[in-house]
Amino acid sequence: MTEVVCGVIRDGSGRILACRRGLDRHLGGLWEFPGGKVNARESAEEALARELMEELGIVVTVGEKFDQVVLWKDDRVSIRLSAFWCETTEGKPEAIEHAEIRWCDLSDLVALDWAEADLPILRELLAPTLEADLRGS
Repeated sequence: MTEVVCGVIRDGSGRILACRRGLDRHLGGLWEFPGGKVNARESAEEALARELMEELGIVVTVGEKFDQVVLWKDDRVSIRLSAFWCETTEGKPEAIEHAEIRWCDLSDLVALDWAEADLPILRELLAPTLEADLRGS
């Protein structure tokens, strides 16, 4: 099983960065939170900072880890995915390795076609909003 990390990057307006995988890649065209594999002798946080620099050209501070750890596999990969809150400290995200990147309000995230492994993280991200909506109705 491959250790994988992703970053939930929030801008100053509270929007979240979503990234669409290139069409030529495994699960091409689906949306994901950016990140990648953890290399040997690398912490999850170090791997995430490295991956976000490679994929988006940004320097980040890696923050709190999400509760959800996702175990996911298909016929090509088997991963253990952990997500962390991230804040950009240098640079502006660019679609270096993705077909498209998009800043989204929380309500806009649900309209995207997400990679299955990212769905539990998306649910955890949206849970406080959904709970507040249910209390308000």
